[in-house]
Amino acid sequence: MTWNIHGAVGRNPRFDLQRVIELILRADPDIVALQEVDSRRAPPGEDPFEILQRELGSHGVGAKSIVAEDGEYGQTLVSRWPMHGTRTHDISYGECEPRCAIETNVLTPDGDLRVIATHLGLSIHERRSQTRALLGMVAEEGATVLLGDFNDWFWPGSVRSVLARALPGRSRHRTFPSWCPILRLDRIYCCPEALLEQTWTDSQARHVSDHLPVVGDIRIAAGASAKRKPGRLAGLPVSRAREYIRPRSRLKEAIRTT
Repeated sequence: MTWNIHGAVGRNPRFDLQRVIELILRADPDIVALQEVDSRRAPPGEDPFEILQRELGSHGVGAKSIVAEDGEYGQTLVSRWPMHGTRTHDISYGECEPRCAIETNVLTPDGDLRVIATHLGLSIHERRSQTRALLGMVAEEGATVLLGDFNDWFWPGSVRSVLARALPGRSRHRTFPSWCPILRLDRIYCCPEALLEQTWTDSQARHVSDHLPVVGDIRIAAGASAKRKPGRLAGLPVSRAREYIRPRSRLKEAIRTT
């Protein structure tokens, strides 16, 4: 599951982390990535990062991209199963708002699952740079899931088709704004494609956040054992995938529309 929880401030608007937790538990996800986790409106002594991990899973990591006197802001990844090799990457661009990506390997009962959780920036150039970093984290073999809020709504400079080349299994739900979804900002990407069986969302989230969550069923046994051609991305090595993110003037040549 991936969900931008909007700082646990719904349409009321008031801080209410408990209803965020209750909606997540409706889906009962084994792995959940949450964006816009924010402690600045939380009651004194309450840490949303700690509360979410305690209530949603046995293992987790928080990536706090903003740490200030009045609180902390960022994202968190929580898993029912152990994680190893966890790294938090700074994918910030220039003077834009700090951004992070969480990379880990989840030890599921059916084998390792590479999971990358992120929240991309608002500008085209920012998202291009961050996509280059994300592609470098995709496993050459085995199963990979990339999920988060990609803020990708404007076709010129879109990273959507670039990510889909490396991770062909993907969700396509409209998630923003939650009360009248138009934009597909929140997504789950997978490789191999057979990994992703089905996806859905929960319209009740419109009362809790300005984004709808995206939930997916992953069947590792169906795709994880399939050995990919080493480092292939639409005929190119993954190590060269960054060449697919180019200035706008060359974008049409570099990206095949799908």
